[in-house]
Amino acid sequence: MRLVVAFALVAAVTATTTGALTFREARTGVLQQSQDTVISLLRTQVDRLAPDLAFPPHEAELRSLATSVARADPSGTWRVLAAYGELSATSDPGDPFTELTPEVREAVDSSLATVFQRVSSGDHTSLVVGMSVTFAAPEGQQRSPSGVRVFLTVPQTTEQAYVDALVTAVERAAMPALALAVVLALLAARGVLRPVRALRRATRSIAEGRLDTRLAVDGSDELADLSHTFNETAAALEKSVAELRGMEARARRFAADVSHELRTPLAAMSAVTDVLDEDAAGLDPDTATAVRLISEETVKLTRLVDDLMEISRFDAGAAVLHLDEIDLAESLRRTLAARAWTGLVDRELPPPDALRGRVDPRRLDVVVANLVGNALRHGARPVRLRLYEDTEPGGARRAVIEVLDSGAGIPDRVLPHVFERFYKSDAARTRTEGSGLGLAIASENVRVHGGTVHAANRPEGGAVFTVRLPLDGGAARGESRS
Repeated sequence: MRLVVAFALVAAVTATTTGALTFREARTGVLQQSQDTVISLLRTQVDRLAPDLAFPPHEAELRSLATSVARADPSGTWRVLAAYGELSATSDPGDPFTELTPEVREAVDSSLATVFQRVSSGDHTSLVVGMSVTFAAPEGQQRSPSGVRVFLTVPQTTEQAYVDALVTAVERAAMPALALAVVLALLAARGVLRPVRALRRATRSIAEGRLDTRLAVDGSDELADLSHTFNETAAALEKSVAELRGMEARARRFAADVSHELRTPLAAMSAVTDVLDEDAAGLDPDTATAVRLISEETVKLTRLVDDLMEISRFDAGAAVLHLDEIDLAESLRRTLAARAWTGLVDRELPPPDALRGRVDPRRLDVVVANLVGNALRHGARPVRLRLYEDTEPGGARRAVIEVLDSGAGIPDRVLPHVFERFYKSDAARTRTEGSGLGLAIASENVRVHGGTVHAANRPEGGAVFTVRLPLDGGAARGESRS
């Protein structure tokens, strides 16, 4: 629409300007030709009649001169005034000759040149011409004035008709020109905007993940070059993404394969370390210490392998939810009791069966265990676990789980990264008590439920982790069972 309007405006301005210039030149030509014809004919007639004029002339002689000059016009539209001093006579007795202006009189009195002026009177325009009658002079000398002045007025009705016809022609020509400009604008807009719209659709398709999108290249103009460049860019992007996806898939498969292959020897190692732990009391102190160290490291390695296996399932999209309608408060109590944290954590939980929801009990247990374990390990007591229901503006019901500690809080530079895998707030600390994947696994478990998890610092000190889970399971994906 903007292109069509722009074309229409340009066409209108161009047509108007061209019409105005054409009108002006044509009008000037018509009037100039009429003026030159009248002046030439007047001068010829006056020069022919001047030798027969008696001097000083009487009023009758002036009237005869005026009448004779007026007869020179074949159309009979000339009106002539002849004057000598205070005497004057017109070709038509009683004609007031109102078109004659003082300016023309003064110009004729002061100069031997022929002067003219266009005078508008009412609804018509007249050409007023004035000249002095001069005596012939010897060759090389200036003609001398006789004192007789001749004034002529001619109505320009014919010229005005020509001018009006020009105006009508310009107006009639402007409308087809404007219509033609609109048609050309539509064709231009179609030719320009069609490939642009195709480029917009292709770009949107690329953004939606369809990297095999390509544009048809027609012609050899700038838009064709743009389409060709887009295709090259899309092909390079598709190749790069394919390589990255292949590398990512190989990395996930490698981690999963390594974790799977490690589970069997780790199971054997765990069995051996269990036996050694039972007999550690009968060993010498150095050997007992070594046995306990091996046992602890084996437990950590087993936990790391289990976490890697869990992360690989999320990466592969193989994490499946098994939704149950459960009492959320009771589930949180069991999580604390199973890990002997009941006496270490303050609880603010609703009464039994007061808050029920469709969640995956195992994954909810993993989320709460990771968050509470993180608070006990890196925060300070008292640690509180809160559970309550919240309703969003749209009416959706959500369960809110908060884990609060009383430690020093999380540094601001660390907050954006707490849910990243293997992230260490202290780069010099190469080993941690956990696997470094606990919070990442908790975040993934919340995400597959359709919920959110957020970490922040409390104004009074300490960190707070907030989990929001849909109670109806509607946003979750996977399988469910009753």
